[in-house]
Amino acid sequence: MSHISRRNFIKQSAKFGAAIGFPAIVPASALGRSGKRPPSERVNIGLISCGGRSIIANDYLDYEKSQVVAVCDPVAERRLAKKEQFEGCADYSDFRELLARKDVDAVHISTPDHWHVPISLAAARAGKDMFTEKPLGICIEQTLAAREITERYQRIFQYGTQNRSMAQVRLGIELVLNGHIGEVKELYVWCPQGESGGSPTPVLPVPRGFDYDLWLGPAPETPFCNDRCYGEGQRKGIYHIYDYAIGFIAGWGAHPMDQFQWWADHAGLTIPVRYHGAGKIPKEGLFDTVTHWDMTCTYADGMKMRFLDDQTARQEGKIPYIDQMVFTHGTLFVGSEGWVAVTRGGWQVYPESLYQKAKQPGPKRLTESRSHTKHFVDCVLSRKPPISDLKSAVISDLICHLCDISIRTGRAIQWDPENETIVDDAEAAAMMSRPLRKPWHL
Repeated sequence: MSHISRRNFIKQSAKFGAAIGFPAIVPASALGRSGKRPPSERVNIGLISCGGRSIIANDYLDYEKSQVVAVCDPVAERRLAKKEQFEGCADYSDFRELLARKDVDAVHISTPDHWHVPISLAAARAGKDMFTEKPLGICIEQTLAAREITERYQRIFQYGTQNRSMAQVRLGIELVLNGHIGEVKELYVWCPQGESGGSPTPVLPVPRGFDYDLWLGPAPETPFCNDRCYGEGQRKGIYHIYDYAIGFIAGWGAHPMDQFQWWADHAGLTIPVRYHGAGKIPKEGLFDTVTHWDMTCTYADGMKMRFLDDQTARQEGKIPYIDQMVFTHGTLFVGSEGWVAVTRGGWQVYPESLYQKAKQPGPKRLTESRSHTKHFVDCVLSRKPPISDLKSAVISDLICHLCDISIRTGRAIQWDPENETIVDDAEAAAMMSRPLRKPWHL
């Protein structure tokens, strides 16, 4: 295929979208209310964290089966702004007060990463279903502990990897599953690189109306500064400070890795057993998570999946056909007879005749969802597993963590899928867990 410019790609995507019979954009008005439902047919939702990621929760506003009855955030101005948006709801600083409400059926958790699993487990124990943002835990121990949500408490869990609810992702993977690119030979996953920099100084007084101690929660106690979590012109260090996350290798990587795992779940693959490669971690500044990486993940049968950051992939040309794509993240399947690349920004295939074949790809079909949040509400009511289920989320999250540990130790690591532990490397195995600041616990 010749090089495709951004403008031409958008035109091509629109053309092929129309050709196979699904709209590229669905107006909100087309999915609006058709009248109020009785309480027994509505899900009362509590929104936990009202920062930038909470924008996803706005979908509940125009869905007749859901209503937000409470919002929570340790930053007063954020939760009060959301309270005004969701008219008539209550507001709380502490998520435990929200979870204590008996009229809350489900929660939407859009906190920083270090709170995802602790609050999800607390919600499960309180009898709430949950939509939890990606990634899962900030260590392997947390990710494995999250299984209790469904296995012990039998709650509905929707992972916040919205790409599964995008038509082009589903259609592309169905093409691969039904053999339209022949035998799958190569697998690639990539996402935006992380950030370096940030400064722990100057130490600043905690802004008025911000419960900083509660925001830190299980994370180590550290002085407040502008680049850490909340402040004028802040750089969103919550994504790049190891106390709160493992960086974009999981925070962004969760999206294309989840697409890959959606295919793997149906292709008979479980989890890679060997991880090797290299990455870069900043040696100066406040941000201390992986910024660049090139990892190879090998399955027990010898199949390999390559996981890279976008900059490394493009500068060094390590992913075939990437120069023909405008995607900042994606999942590429290369077969003996063609290839398919999928992402939230669109999809590309070769040969182009595959676009038409997506109309009737074959017997292997995936769950269809047009809205990740509304699909979650439907599953709460029906008690059916959601499209981004916890079992799959655990595997894709573990892959990101094992890559991170390999980079931090500087050597290949081996994963025992039966006992779910790193073997023959005590240092690496010790990195599977992290202490939580008292009195917080899993």
